[in-house]
Amino acid sequence: MAALIPFEVPTGSDKTLLVWELSSGPTAEDLQHSLLTVFSQFGLVYSVRVFPNAVVAGPGFYAIVRFYSARDAHRAQKACDGKQLFQNSPVKVGPNVAFLAPLGGSADFKNNRPAFVQPSGLQNAFRCTAPLIPPGSPFLSLNYF
Repeated sequence: MAALIPFEVPTGSDKTLLVWELSSGPTAEDLQHSLLTVFSQFGLVYSVRVFPNAVVAGPGFYAIVRFYSARDAHRAQKACDGKQLFQNSPVKVGPNVAFLAPLGGSADFKNNRPAFVQPSGLQNAFRCTAPLIPPGSPFLSLNYF
């Protein structure tokens, strides 16, 4: 028996997968196409967004894949996590809750980019209220602030 899937914007973290450790060789557009090809084998994909890693994470990309169905997202995660898929090294695939759980948060989407949603106890955990500039730094002479 076929399941009926409503064609509306998927909500809920159970329909969203994070894919990381994507290589830096191909372009973001090539990665997006490859990811769509792989993940659409598991069900209807709402969107695939590819983003460059932060500078501290090193070269490469990560992606957010959103499915219409939580069941399809779960099947894709189980089948693809730790596999090479379309590159020489394995990728990691996980639900956003498992990926961000050690930080105590989850992923949300604002302007088509992931935004970390902090639980109420972490508002001040990473807040820096003053710029850290060592004495004698050349930045003191520039009017940045």
